[in-house]
Amino acid sequence: MAAAAALAAADPAPAVPQAAGGGGPTSRRDLYWLRSFLAGGIAGCCAKTTVAPLDRVKVLLQAHNHHYKHLGVFSALRAVPQKEGYLGLYKGNGAMMIRIFPYGAIQFMAFEHYKTFITTKLGVSGHVHRLMAGSMAGMTAVICTYPLDMVRVRLAFQVKGEHTYSGIIHAFKTIYAKEGGFLGFYRGLIPTILGMAPYAGVSFFTFGTLKSVGLAHAPTLLGRPSSDNPNILVLKTHINLLCGGVAGAIAQTISYPFDVTRRRMQLGTILPEFEKCLTMRETMKYVYGHHGIRRGLYRGLSLNYIRCIPSQAVAFTTYELMKQFFHLN
Repeated sequence: MAAAAALAAADPAPAVPQAAGGGGPTSRRDLYWLRSFLAGGIAGCCAKTTVAPLDRVKVLLQAHNHHYKHLGVFSALRAVPQKEGYLGLYKGNGAMMIRIFPYGAIQFMAFEHYKTFITTKLGVSGHVHRLMAGSMAGMTAVICTYPLDMVRVRLAFQVKGEHTYSGIIHAFKTIYAKEGGFLGFYRGLIPTILGMAPYAGVSFFTFGTLKSVGLAHAPTLLGRPSSDNPNILVLKTHINLLCGGVAGAIAQTISYPFDVTRRRMQLGTILPEFEKCLTMRETMKYVYGHHGIRRGLYRGLSLNYIRCIPSQAVAFTTYELMKQFFHLN
């Protein structure tokens, strides 16, 4: 019984409550989608707000901003407030929040629905369906919100006194006018998708597997009854944080070179070597040729561990709590 409850906790089927009177199956199913959307969006915002300063420094280091390219992670974290004030650590965070709410909402909601679809329609179960659903959910979220990520990166790369864009709206207008219209917002999409598929897939797969195995083998030690459904076991908060951190670290290591490539392509005309980095292949070749693997394709990875582990931990933990708050179990 404990093992069955643990597996149910890891992969709960979306339940649509039936009630007499107003509403009905369709309206209640719509309400489930809305609650699921809100839960994912809130989880994403909490996670990114936690690590916003690290995100800013990561962009500056990945693209070798000439003000900070000689610095390491911690020296850059000290240098940014000295040059731009403490709010400089949050530059681009407004665009990030506008992007991350729909991104987190779409990713978590799509994961639940892809997982159900893959299990019921394709007959794929076990741990593999988490990997497939996670990859598909990550790609869906990226495609839907990519222009906002493009603008956020451009704003984060700017240094005080050298602004190309005055704000989010101005950045949208400028990119549209000078970089090929609508397609200008999708520079670097291919390496993003190629990186997101293994990142999101491995992240959801690792977290889901750790959760189901942990609850199956040590339900009393690691789990507790869900607040919205006592028949469902969920991980204790500190175990959630640990599992989310491990999932983020493994996924980030696998996909990081694609992340570096994406950032450089997104920055486009801002970088002096712009014409040498027009395609994913050219960008990877340039970064590897000029900076190598450790200082090029994996530059800033130590920062990304510091950033990604708490970010993923907060994201998964907040989402699990929001699922209980919105009665999604």
